[in-house]
Amino acid sequence: MTGIDCGICTVRPWRESDAEELASVANDREVSRYLRDRFCYPYTLDDALRWIDLSTQDDPSSLAIVVGGRVAGATALELYTAERRHAAELGYWLGREYWGRGIATAVCRAMTRYGFEHFGLYRIQAEVYGPNRASARVLEKSGFALEGVRRAAILKGTTYLDATVYARLRETHG
Repeated sequence: MTGIDCGICTVRPWRESDAEELASVANDREVSRYLRDRFCYPYTLDDALRWIDLSTQDDPSSLAIVVGGRVAGATALELYTAERRHAAELGYWLGREYWGRGIATAVCRAMTRYGFEHFGLYRIQAEVYGPNRASARVLEKSGFALEGVRRAAILKGTTYLDATVYARLRETHG
């Protein structure tokens, strides 16, 4: 894959040369606040290098979000297997300076289209942690439907958060 044009940004495979920009944009507690614990804070250059190495070797669906030639965040489709092989989980994050500009929505729409067309998926889901209303709105604007709330399903630090599940089916993909 060379990249996906999202209009306002591009989604493309990681490059080792992205490490410094990745570390810079990711090293923000507010960015990691509603992400899985594997996304650490503080986020160092070594963390970025490890992530890029892992992503380029083991997970070709983990991609850089690039705005104006700079790394702005990341997105991925985590493909399920066995009886869930028709589905994937979509994830995305952006550095704080890129929030509120429609970038996440453009990425979500493009990655959903890519998942349905490239991987032949029937279902793409995403999970929003806690009061992350901005991420929920991205999914809603991208045609995802609210499926439910898993109460106190996430423990971030010492705080229990709800996990809100959204999904989009290929038959509703336009």
